[in-house]
Amino acid sequence: MNDDLSRTVATSSDSEYTLSIDEAAARYEHAGHPRTLRSIQRYCAKGHLDCRRIETSFGEKFLIAPASIAKHIAYIEEVKPAATIRDTSRPVATDDAQEKYREAGQPDIPISPDQSRPVATAYVGLLESENGFLREQIGVKDVQIKDLTERARETNHLIAGLQKMLTPLLGHDMRSVSSQGDEKEIATDQGGDKGIT
Repeated sequence: MNDDLSRTVATSSDSEYTLSIDEAAARYEHAGHPRTLRSIQRYCAKGHLDCRRIETSFGEKFLIAPASIAKHIAYIEEVKPAATIRDTSRPVATDDAQEKYREAGQPDIPISPDQSRPVATAYVGLLESENGFLREQIGVKDVQIKDLTERARETNHLIAGLQKMLTPLLGHDMRSVSSQGDEKEIATDQGGDKGIT
């Protein structure tokens, strides 16, 4: 006798998946919990709804089991009261609220002018002082650049003067070296010297 019998997999038939995303949205809206089509697609993708993804000629499409929508709506209704209590925002004190207080004989609700937070003011002050420091540094750098530009101009003048002084000496040495060579080279060198000076 063989005790190791394989069991059939408990799967649901594809006939259970009958609702499209639009039909599912209509069921949510009818239950008082409207959802966007994109939200229902996310529910399908995350596994909150029992669904199948099928290929169509226009791309993929979800088919959803109606029982899973009913189960999810029941879950939303169970969770919603707790969420509404926590998530309810306080109403803003308006002129209508002021009138109700006056009618009840209560003094006006004190409305203080908007004040910036101390942390923000300290941060703004820090930024302003930092900007002042950077402006001073830019001024110092401008003066340094001006001085360096002046030094570069002076250096250029000195080099030009040095070239003028050395040109006759270098030209004389060039003539003495070339005098040992060809006469044509001397004439070329003298013509070149006149062009340089």
